[in-house]
Amino acid sequence: MGYEILGIPQAPTFGLDTFGDVENGADGQPVSQAEAIRQVVAEGVLADQVGVDYFGVGEHHRAEMAVSSPDVVLAAIAGQTERIRLGTAVTVLSSDDPVRVYERFATLDAVSRGRAEVTLGRGSFTESFPLFGYSLEDYEALFAEKLDLFTHLQGEKPVDWSGTVRPALEGAQAFPVTESGSLPAWVGVGGTPQSVVRAAAYGLPLVMAVIGGSPERFAPLADLYRRAVKEAGHQELPISMHSPGHVAETDELAVAQHFSHHQAAFAKIGAERGWGPMSRADYDAMAGPRGALFVGSPETVAQKIAWAVRTLGLSRFQLKYSVGALPHQQRLNSIRLYGEQVVPRVKELLS
Repeated sequence: MGYEILGIPQAPTFGLDTFGDVENGADGQPVSQAEAIRQVVAEGVLADQVGVDYFGVGEHHRAEMAVSSPDVVLAAIAGQTERIRLGTAVTVLSSDDPVRVYERFATLDAVSRGRAEVTLGRGSFTESFPLFGYSLEDYEALFAEKLDLFTHLQGEKPVDWSGTVRPALEGAQAFPVTESGSLPAWVGVGGTPQSVVRAAAYGLPLVMAVIGGSPERFAPLADLYRRAVKEAGHQELPISMHSPGHVAETDELAVAQHFSHHQAAFAKIGAERGWGPMSRADYDAMAGPRGALFVGSPETVAQKIAWAVRTLGLSRFQLKYSVGALPHQQRLNSIRLYGEQVVPRVKELLS
C-alpha cells in the first residue's frame, strides 16, 4: 500500500489524537461521558477549520475516556468537515472482529468521501478483553491472526481464511467496498522490534507511540522498519509518531495548564500498573528539548516537532492533545494554535 492509496504525500503531514478524556466541569466533578463525546466532535471540526491534516480518536472502555466507538464519533465529525482525514489512535483489533472493523470503517470512508483510515493495535489497556469475552492468555495470537485476516480483507474480494481465534471464512467478503479499492490501515506499535517487523511484512505503514523517554530511542526501530519493508519487497512506506503534548501562548502557561492533569492521569494508570508517582522533575525532563512531551509555546513545540521529524524520518506527526481533566476550552485553544501557528512553523523549519 503506497502513498497514493493512503492519500498522504511524501512531505510530512500533521495530525491530532484524542482518547475522549473526560474534563471536570465548573463544579469540579467530571462532565458526562456524553458531553465529553460531543466535545471531541467539536474539537475535530475545529481541527479541520484550522488546517490540521488528520484527526485520530482512540478506543477505550474506561470511565475517564469516553470513546468506545471511534467510527461513530468520526462519522459525526465527517458530516461537519470536508478535508481532514479521519482515523483511530488506535482500534483494538485483538478484541474486535476484523470483518466488522473493515465494514465499519469502509462505511466511514463512504460518508466522509474517502477520508477514512484505521490504525490497528493491541492497545495499552486490557478492559476490552474480558468485556468481549477474550482471554489475555491469547493476547499475542489474537492480534497476529486478526491482523492477518484484516490484510486479506483489504483486497475487497472474496476471502478464504482460517485460524484458531475465530471461525474460518470461505469465499466471504466485507461490504461496502470502498471507492478507492482498499481501506488505508496503519499498525500502531509501542516499541517492540517484532511489531515493527510484522507491520513491514504486511506492507502496512507504522505509527510509533512515543509516550516516554526520548524520540531518539525509536530511531533504531524506524531504521529496522525501513530495512524490513525493503526486504519484504514493498515500496517505501510512511512512518508516523504519536506523542502527548499541549500548546499555549507561552511555555510557562502551557506547563501550568498541562502538568497537573498529566501527573494525575499518570498516577491513576500507575496505580493500576505499579508505576511510581511522577515528580515535577520527571515531567520537566520529558517536556525538555529531547523528551516525549511536546508542551510549550507554538515556537517551542514547532522546533521540537521539526527535530523529531528529521530524527525519525517521519511522514506524519500526531500530537495527543488531550489528557485527563484538561479543560475543553484549553484543548480548543491548543488545537487552534497547533493548526494556525505550529504546523506552518514546522513546515517553514523543514523547508
